Amino acid sequence: MMIKATEKEKNLLRELAYKVRQIAESKSNKEKIRLWYKFNELNPERPMILAFPEGAWCELIPEDTLCCENEILRSWEKTLKMKIYANDVLKDDQVSDPWFDINWQIDSGNFGVEIKRTSGEGRGSYIWESPIKDINEDFHKLKFREPSVNREFTYELKATAESIFGDILPSRIRGMIWWSLGMTWSVIDLIGLENFMLYMYDEPEGVHRLMAWMRDENLNYINWFEKEGLLSYNNESDYVGSGGVGYTTELPQKDKLPNAKVQLKDMWGFAESQETVGVSPDMFKEFVLPYQIPLLDKFGLNSYGCCEGLEKRIDSILKAPRIRRIAVSPWANQEIMAEKLGKNYIFSRKPNPSTICISFNEEEIRKDLRKTFQIAGNGVLEVIMKDTHTVQNQPWKISRWVEIAREELNK
Repeated sequence: MMIKATEKEKNLLRELAYKVRQIAESKSNKEKIRLWYKFNELNPERPMILAFPEGAWCELIPEDTLCCENEILRSWEKTLKMKIYANDVLKDDQVSDPWFDINWQIDSGNFGVEIKRTSGEGRGSYIWESPIKDINEDFHKLKFREPSVNREFTYELKATAESIFGDILPSRIRGMIWWSLGMTWSVIDLIGLENFMLYMYDEPEGVHRLMAWMRDENLNYINWFEKEGLLSYNNESDYVGSGGVGYTTELPQKDKLPNAKVQLKDMWGFAESQETVGVSPDMFKEFVLPYQIPLLDKFGLNSYGCCEGLEKRIDSILKAPRIRRIAVSPWANQEIMAEKLGKNYIFSRKPNPSTICISFNEEEIRKDLRKTFQIAGNGVLEVIMKDTHTVQNQPWKISRWVEIAREELNK
C-alpha cells in the first residue's frame, strides 16, 4: 500500500518539485556542472566554494515551518526545501539534478555486541560504553554484520514519489549507503579511545588482529552491497569524501556494459582516521593505513581525510590507490599540503567553522580565506564550510560567508 498524501501535501510537494526542476535546468546550474567536471579532472577554471549547514539545517529550515503531516512526506518536503535554499539563499557551488533520489531501506546490523549510548539534550554530545573490555579475552564476541534490505518498502517509497511529483521530478533509487571506510571510529566504539591508544603500545598484536578483522568485516560488508545490486553511482551532484561534488567522466569504468550492475570500482571511495590525529606517522603507517588500503583499492577514485591534519602522514596517504581528493582541515599546515598536492590532487580546504558558528568576525574570515587562496589558489582548490552544527539561530551567517568567499576569490 502506498503512503497516502492529502491534497494539500501533494500540492505543496509538487510546487517544491517544480522549483527544484527549474533550478536543475537553469543556465547557472548547468554552468556549475561543467565547472565541477573540469575541476574533478584536475583542470579547474576557478576554486569552487561550498557551504554545508549540516546540523544547522534545523535553524535554517525550522521544523515548525514544515507543513506535511506524514513523517516521510515531511522529510521529502525538507529535502526539497534544502535544495531550493542552497540555490536561492546560500548561492554556493552546490548543484541540483532533475531527479528525486530514494535511498535503499537498509538495516546494517551490528558487530555482535551492543554499543550503549547516552545522549545529552538536543544536538549535544554523548557518552558510550565500549562492549569490548579486553582486546584478547572479548575478541570472540565480535561477528560480521548481517545487513538486510527492505526492497518492498524502498519500491513503495519510489512509487509514492512518482505518483505525487514524478511527472515533474522523476524519482530514482540512488543514495549514500555508507560514509567512511576509515574503520578507526568503529574500532574505538568497540574498545574505547584511550584503550585504542594504549593498546598500540601494550597490545600491538591485539590491535593488528582487531584491525585485520575490521578490514575483512568491511570488505564483506561492501561486497554484500555489490552482490545484492544495491550500489548506485556517485558521479553526479553526490556528496563525496568529507565534502565535494562527485561529477566526473572517469566513473563508471570505460568498459562498463549498458544496464550492468554498479560495482565498487565504478564509485568514489573514502577513508579517514580523525581519531588517530595524535598518533605518530610511523604508528599510523603500521596500525591504520595498511588496513584501509585494501578497501580503497576496491574503488575507481578515492578521497581521504576529514578533520585531522594530514601533513605528517600525507606522503604515505598519497601512495594509496587512485587518490584524487585530500581534506585540508582547519588544523592542517596549508603550506606543506599545497607543496605535496600541487596540481595533482584536489586541495579540499575546510575552514574553521567556529568563525561562523560562535562568532562572526568578517576580518578574521577574510584573513583566513585570503591565506588559503594565496597558498593553494593556483592548484585544484575547493573551500568547504562544514561541521556547522549551529549558527546560534542566525541563518544569515552561512550565506554571508559564501558572499565573503566569493569577494575574496574575485580579488
